[in-house]
Amino acid sequence: MARGGFPGGGFGGGFGGGNLNNLMKQAQKMQKDMERAQQELENKTVEVSVGGGAVNIIATGKKEIKEITIKPEVVDPDDVEMLQDLILSAVNEALRKADELKESEMGKITGGLGGMSGLF
Repeated sequence: MARGGFPGGGFGGGFGGGNLNNLMKQAQKMQKDMERAQQELENKTVEVSVGGGAVNIIATGKKEIKEITIKPEVVDPDDVEMLQDLILSAVNEALRKADELKESEMGKITGGLGGMSGLF
């Protein structure tokens, strides 16, 4: 047995040098693809409407709220809580959709590596 107890000597004796190099190249390509996808997510948006169009939210794939539109007729000074609930519901739905968009885009790159997209 070679030094260190690994057949073939040293570390990596069981991996061909070419296989390890290919793995490193694939990892580097995946990292570049992930960075590019992250940048693209800033430009992609999701749109949500609640209350029959009373409140609309536009958010980016990076979960940044870009626009909130509220129809004037839904603004009732005697029922502010309803408006608050509509906004809260719309924002939460927009963030959920942004998460779905991110998972979808990152899943295209990670190809089922399970949870890798959560790292970025």
